[in-house]
Amino acid sequence: MTTGPAPVRYALTGRSLDMTDQQRGSTRADRRNDTWARIHAERAALATDLTGLPAQRFATPSLCAGLTVREVLAHLTAAASLNGWQWFAGVVRCRFDFDKQVTMRLNEQLGADPAETLERFRAVVTSRTKPPLPLPAMLGETIVHGEDIRRPLGLRHAYPIGTVTRVAEYYRETDQVVVAKGRIGGLRLVATDGPFASGTGPLVSGTTLALTMAMTGRGTYCDELSGAGVPILRDRMG
Repeated sequence: MTTGPAPVRYALTGRSLDMTDQQRGSTRADRRNDTWARIHAERAALATDLTGLPAQRFATPSLCAGLTVREVLAHLTAAASLNGWQWFAGVVRCRFDFDKQVTMRLNEQLGADPAETLERFRAVVTSRTKPPLPLPAMLGETIVHGEDIRRPLGLRHAYPIGTVTRVAEYYRETDQVVVAKGRIGGLRLVATDGPFASGTGPLVSGTTLALTMAMTGRGTYCDELSGAGVPILRDRMG
């Protein structure tokens, strides 16, 4: 049976290195670097969108229940400022109350006024610091919370289809950071603007962004979806 060429091996510090392993490692590193580049691009775009926003509008309620636009922005700054040890220390300090930890950390990044909140966010646009979350989750946080901020402010942003597709593909497989996989169980999701498709069952179709926001619990985006599965998905919000 033909299995393709045998892997090339090189001597490296006293052990052999399988070339296929080297290529896989390079691929993983390339994908990681690409994901960080997408995160940085979306942070920069959000900072630009918020530049010149009147201070009073930062008090607008976001799509995150109980949080203002300013508070969600501070939360994004906190996520880009905490490494694993700092995150864990905060969890211990808050006696493993994760919601309390989120509130504590975002309050640390609010600053004296909205202008300082935005300036703190700008300072972490290119940061690669993160809490112990999968990197795709960091990309998801950037996109979803970016919309949590933009939507109530009436701002629109053209996300690259490759970026939102990657986020949708991540969320369809997990409930780790936010319930998403469980929310779309038994439904067929099909994007109208890109390659994303997932599941079987009653159809839910719309833009990749609207599907992503709906699967992460943002019910207002159900208004932008169509198909027999939309009422089912809407009932699962909350």
